[in-house]
Amino acid sequence: MSAARSGTAERPAEGAGGDLLAALLDGMDAALCAFDAEGTVTHWNREAERILGWSAEQAVGKRGFSGWAARRADADEVRERLMAAMHAPGRQVHEFALLRKDGGRVLVRIQAAGVRGADGQPAGVYCAFSEVHAQIDLERSIALSEALFEDASWGVVLVDVDLRPAVVNTRAARAMGTGRTTALGRPLGELITQGVEEVEGALQHVLAEGAPRGLVELWVTLRGGDGDDRRRCWRSGFVRLASPLAEEPVPLGVGWLFQDVTEAKLAEQEADRLRFRCSQLHRAGAAAAECEDPMEAATVLLDFAVAGFADHALLDVTADEQRLVRAAATPAGAPGPVAPVAGGGVPVPYADNHPALQALARTGPVRASATAAARPRAGEDWASERRWPRDAAHALCIPLRSRGRTLGIATFLRSSARPAFERPDAVYAETVTTRLAASLDLAGVTKGE
Repeated sequence: MSAARSGTAERPAEGAGGDLLAALLDGMDAALCAFDAEGTVTHWNREAERILGWSAEQAVGKRGFSGWAARRADADEVRERLMAAMHAPGRQVHEFALLRKDGGRVLVRIQAAGVRGADGQPAGVYCAFSEVHAQIDLERSIALSEALFEDASWGVVLVDVDLRPAVVNTRAARAMGTGRTTALGRPLGELITQGVEEVEGALQHVLAEGAPRGLVELWVTLRGGDGDDRRRCWRSGFVRLASPLAEEPVPLGVGWLFQDVTEAKLAEQEADRLRFRCSQLHRAGAAAAECEDPMEAATVLLDFAVAGFADHALLDVTADEQRLVRAAATPAGAPGPVAPVAGGGVPVPYADNHPALQALARTGPVRASATAAARPRAGEDWASERRWPRDAAHALCIPLRSRGRTLGIATFLRSSARPAFERPDAVYAETVTTRLAASLDLAGVTKGE
């Protein structure tokens, strides 16, 4: 091997080839040195100088590390083990305590491999080494990355600068309802049907400004494989990824870590909803108790029930077994409290299969919703056919029962912006209508009284 080295060599390589070799050696992040077949140092780059303090001028030409980079008691063993790589296949890894120029000792990990000459015979050894703690830090980083993508309890997605998944771990793929490889390179809009704007907005903010200080809760609706979309809440954290090799940070993408907290959030929402509804019932009862007119008390009870529960409310009282007469309602087309219908006494022309008449016949709650085809138009045709406000898309009809009789029907209506009524909603509405029926019974508005 020639005695070329980084910096000023004892026997410098001449020409462009030598300059290129010196530039390559000095530009590498790893410490590099080389020995010829006799164990003499032939190459020594700047990273080796940084770690041990010995310059290229001081290192090149020395035989082994004895007397300068290793204690004399250790030097022979170090030389023998390094030079053994010249006759062994592949790389050999060793850890040695070497001496710094200032007298301190540093533990290094060395990878040594043999070099062969043009004739194929062993010609020397080259070594790449780094401080053990730096190597351990690198290994920890690699181990952490592998653990995140295999065993992490959080979903982890690496998103490139084009906002497409580049790497997806097992938990994230399971949460998205897709395979680890099928999600790669696809736009997020193909995986998320609703909430993709919020997700992409968060990713764009991280790329432009950096990660937010705290966690972010994102509600998304995932495209179901069987056509049944799933709404989930993901508690998310973000980190911006930048290349450590560039002089200025160059964004490589975003690390997105998330955890599915849907069940906990739904439980919190349900608890909040129950607290609010209990408060409304208490307030409604207190307000109705101050009403001298039982019919006014009924409208007050119904008005309190609408808040946070429905967009419209209708109160129909029975004229006979098959007819209902409108007694009170929220104003159509404008917000306002439930109020008695002016004039009244005219039966509402409901069709035979109307949900209110079904509730009357069953003496039990009936839920109904516009079809998916009607919802883009806010269910206007569906609502108009049933004599309801034009924006109604979901309905809940509850019979008003008192002293073993059905006194009327209370109808709660929601627009398409709200979800359909569910069983817990019907239970709450029945609690309200029990009190409402008692007020109606007291008012004596039913036929025959």
